[in-house]
Amino acid sequence: MFFLRLPETFRVQNAPMRPLLVKELWEILSGRALWTMLLLMCPLIGYSFSQAASLYGEASVTGRQSPVLASSLSPLDGVLVPTLGAFYVAVTLLFPFVAIRVLGQEKESGALRLLVQLPYRSSSLIAAKLAAVLAAWVLSSIPAISALVIWAMQGGHLSAPETLNLLFGHLLYGLLVGAIALFSASVSESAATAAIVTLAFTIGSWVLDFTVAGQPGLLAWIARLSLTQVLRTFEQGLLSAGLVVGIGAAMFGFAALANVWLPPGVQLRDKVIRSIVWVLVVALALGLATQIRLTFDATEDRRNSFPPADQHLLASLAQPLVVTVNLAPEDPRYADLQRNVLAKLERAMPDVSIRLASGRQSQAAAAGEDRYGEVEYTYDARSDVSRSTSPREILPMLYGLAGVSPPAPAPGSDYPGYPLVAGRQVALLWFFAGLPLCIALAWWWSRRLPKPLPARS
Repeated sequence: MFFLRLPETFRVQNAPMRPLLVKELWEILSGRALWTMLLLMCPLIGYSFSQAASLYGEASVTGRQSPVLASSLSPLDGVLVPTLGAFYVAVTLLFPFVAIRVLGQEKESGALRLLVQLPYRSSSLIAAKLAAVLAAWVLSSIPAISALVIWAMQGGHLSAPETLNLLFGHLLYGLLVGAIALFSASVSESAATAAIVTLAFTIGSWVLDFTVAGQPGLLAWIARLSLTQVLRTFEQGLLSAGLVVGIGAAMFGFAALANVWLPPGVQLRDKVIRSIVWVLVVALALGLATQIRLTFDATEDRRNSFPPADQHLLASLAQPLVVTVNLAPEDPRYADLQRNVLAKLERAMPDVSIRLASGRQSQAAAAGEDRYGEVEYTYDARSDVSRSTSPREILPMLYGLAGVSPPAPAPGSDYPGYPLVAGRQVALLWFFAGLPLCIALAWWWSRRLPKPLPARS
């Protein structure tokens, strides 16, 4: 069956977007999927928040007696990440059904054949549906945001940079899942099939984490395709420009593919060719994004960076630093070295190269390599070797290689920690009674909203 557009349809350049956006938002609000997801998220996020606050309170009782223990109490690790972790599970498993509805229902009912004949380009239709997905994500974040509000009302500390950075990461993840859902709905004939395709992307990421994460070579590159990697950097308190650009390129790619497969009546061969072109373009953009090294440490305790004085001095060392690591990737010492020293050096110095000299740990031990465990640092034709994974020993050695004096430590730079013993009753009452009641009332109100009139051409 072929669908013909009138010639004058293509000449409409300035069709108003407002009626289209209103229609898409009404479709989201009038459906059951969004409100059902919100109701299910209330106990999920509420239980996660109450458990996190309870464990944080138990640690705070001990932390109040020792300043050293108190300095390890960070609300980012103790409360924010566990609470928003429940939000991540809900977005992974439930949000695709909400995002699919903005397109899947129109395909099943046949309304899409009429929608594409309106004076809008296919790209405008996809943009409007992405705007509806964004609105759905904002509404679905209400339980998580309310948990942060309760934490602040109880006296809990929230650092604005690290909190906003974590929320921004969840926003990018939600939009990426929404873009995947739109693409799945555009290539599927039913909403059920589209849901299976979308869950194959999201749940398949968990499979990648369990099977190939931490492996060297090609498997390490494949592990980076996991969607869970999107949030891991933000949960560590880092804002990576390369990661943001990569996520944006992936979202644009899925939206472009949805735009290719949306119009009915186009030959399959043409859709496949256009899809291949877009896949190549996005692959190139992702490759370029991996070359962007700009990263910001949004944490209040500066856990991902050296002290400010060291950061400033390391940034002035212009010669290349080559680090040769005689450790296997699965060795716990390599993980400590990567987290405490190598990753920080890559973010602080302008030119750092890291090489792995050993294979697997068992093979190196069987061969009896004397140098296994050594890390060689080469700077400006001078080198030194260390087996330490602590920056307290590595940084003075690097300054010696560079011929500079270590900076004086800045006073008052220690992280104080924020111990707090908070009650659980208010949170449980809100998430298991108050918030579900508000959502039910909002659902009932949305059912009474008048249906928007169709846009006139």
